[in-house]
Formats: sequence, structure tokens, C-alpha cells
Amino acid sequence: MIPLYEDPFFTFRFADDRIIGRIHLDGPAPGRRVVLTWLTPGDELGAPLAEAVVGEGGWVDLPAPVVVRAGEGFAARVV
Repeated sequence: MIPLYEDPFFTFRFADDRIIGRIHLDGPAPGRRVVLTWLTPGDELGAPLAEAVVGEGGWVDLPAPVVVRAGEGFAARVV
């Protein structure tokens, strides 16, 4: 089946301060490259944050932990 709509990226927003060392993505195959980008308050893509690779089970280990403050977020785009 072909989906009618698919988001171009995964979004992560946080209500509390966090230190993120890994994220989970549902769907991408292991070995695919992921580009993380900060989200602006209007949910637009901002500055680049990191690049990583999808591992087994959809887990993405970031090259360095990301500090996210309450209300901030980032997008993960599989390329």
C-alpha cells in the first residue's frame, strides 16, 4: 500500500531538560544515514545538530549526547 502522506522527518520535542544519547526511529533500515537538525519554535528546520547511522532495531546512537532544554526539539531526517 502507498501511504497518502508521510512526514519528511521524525520530530522530537521535550517538556523537560534532557540529555539525549540515542533515539529510536520506527521504520528505517539499519545502515541508513540520519541527519539531526534543531527545530525552531515554529517547527521549521534550524541549524544542523549531528549525523548518525540507524542501528539494529531502529536505534540511533548519537556521536555525542545532545543537551535539549525544556520546550526545545529536533528533527531526524533519514537520507
